[in-house]
Amino acid sequence: MDDVAQLSDLARSHDLRIAVAESLTSGKLASVVGAGESASEWFAGGIVAYFTEVKERVLGLTPGTDPCSAECAEQLARGSRELFDADLSVSTTGVGGPDPEDGHEAGTVYLGWATRSAVGHRRLALDGDPVQVLEDTVAAAVRLLAFRAGEAT
Repeated sequence: MDDVAQLSDLARSHDLRIAVAESLTSGKLASVVGAGESASEWFAGGIVAYFTEVKERVLGLTPGTDPCSAECAEQLARGSRELFDADLSVSTTGVGGPDPEDGHEAGTVYLGWATRSAVGHRRLALDGDPVQVLEDTVAAAVRLLAFRAGEAT
C-alpha cells in the first residue's frame, strides 16, 4: 500500500482531519495528499507561504526565526493545524537548491508535524537537483503524515 493510500485509510477510519503548510514544496504536497481516496472527507486543506511576513501573519511564525530550521518547521505545522482545526498537520521548509541559501546547504529540509497534543520535526539532507529535492521532500512528508496518523489511532 502506498503512503497516500495508507494515510487516506487511517484518516477515514479514525476520523482524522489533516492539513499541510508548505514553503519549499509550493503546493506539491497538498496536490499529492488531496489526490488521496475520499480526500474531501479528511483533508482540511493546505497553505503555501513563501514570504516570511505571510508565515508570521497567517501561521504564527515568530519574527526572526530562521526559515530553514526545526523551529520554523514546527511553528508552521502548529500554525496550519490551528488554522484548519486539524488533528494532524505537516509542514515543509528548507533549501531546494541548486545553491546554498543563508548558510544552509542545498537539500537541507525540515519537516514539521503537529497534533493536538504534540509537535516535532524531522531534518532531511537530500541530494539531487531542485526537482529531485522537491519530489523527495513530498514523499518524506507523506510518509510522515501516514506515520503520525497511525500513531493517532
